Amino acid sequence: MYSEILNYLPADRLLFNEEMKNHTTFKIGGPVDIMVLPQDEEDVRTVISFCRQRDIPLFIFGVGSNLLVRDRGIRGIAMKLGENLDQVEVNGEEIQAQAGVKICALARIAAFHSLSGLEFAEGIPGSLGGALVMNAGAYNGEMQAVVLEARAINPEGSIITFKNEDMQFGYRQSIFQSNGYIIISVGLKLATGNRNEIEERMLEFARRREEKQPLDKPSAGSTFRRPSGFYVGPMLEELGLKGYRLGGAQVSGKHAGFIVNNGNATAKDVLNLIALIQQKAKESFGVDLQPEIRVVGED
Repeated sequence: MYSEILNYLPADRLLFNEEMKNHTTFKIGGPVDIMVLPQDEEDVRTVISFCRQRDIPLFIFGVGSNLLVRDRGIRGIAMKLGENLDQVEVNGEEIQAQAGVKICALARIAAFHSLSGLEFAEGIPGSLGGALVMNAGAYNGEMQAVVLEARAINPEGSIITFKNEDMQFGYRQSIFQSNGYIIISVGLKLATGNRNEIEERMLEFARRREEKQPLDKPSAGSTFRRPSGFYVGPMLEELGLKGYRLGGAQVSGKHAGFIVNNGNATAKDVLNLIALIQQKAKESFGVDLQPEIRVVGED
C-alpha cells in the first residue's frame, strides 16, 4: 500500500526505511517506513490526503531538534518540513516565512534587514513551525510576542488562518500542540532597529549559550519544562545527577538541564534516565518534572 505514494510524488522526495537518527539533533531513533521531503504546500496537502484516505499514520516534524524517536522507529509516513519549505519574504517590518525555515536563520535574516524582535532565537536549532508550536523563547523573548498569524492545514486538508489571539499561547504552549493542525507558514511583525545593535545582542546570546549549554554533543535541547518555583539544572545538581550516565545517555556535566547522547545512546537509555530523574525529583522536591522534548515512535 505504501508504494502507491510513488503515483503521487516523485521518487526523489521519498526515503524508504530511513533511520530517524539521521534527522534529529539527538542522533537517536529507529527507521520510519517512508519519509517524505515535500517541495511545496501542494506536496504537504497531497501527503495528508493520501494518508487520510488509506488510514496510514502520519507524523510531521520540522528539523528534529526537540525530538526523541524510540528505537523501533515510526510506522507509516513521516514528513520533514525542514528540508525544503524554507522560503522567506520581508516586507517592511513584516516577514512571511514558510514553516520549515530554521528559526535562527530567520533571526539572522531579520537582523540583516534591521528588524528587531527575533534576537532571542539566535542559537535555537528548531524550525519556525516547531518554535511556534512550542511558543519557544529565551532571554525575555518568545514567539507569542512577534507572531501576527499562521496558516495551517487541518486534518481534512483545508488551510486555516490563525491570528495571534487564536493560538492560545502559554509558557511553552500553543493550540498547535493539541489541535492536529500542520503549520505551513507564519507571518511575523518586528520592529525597526539598529542593525549593529541587533547583531551585537545576538552575538551576546550566542556567547551565553555556548558558555552554558552542551552544544558539542547531540541533544534535544532542554529536557524538562521549568516547574513553578524551581530551575531544573540546579535541582538536578543538588540531587547529585550532574554528569550521571545511564548507557549512552548522560545528564550533561555542563548544564544538568540537558540530557546528551555520548555517541551510542538508545532511546531506551534516554527514557530510563528521564524516569530516574523524575522519580528523584518527586521524592526530594515533590516536583513532577514534565518532559519538554517530544517522544514518538515504537519501543
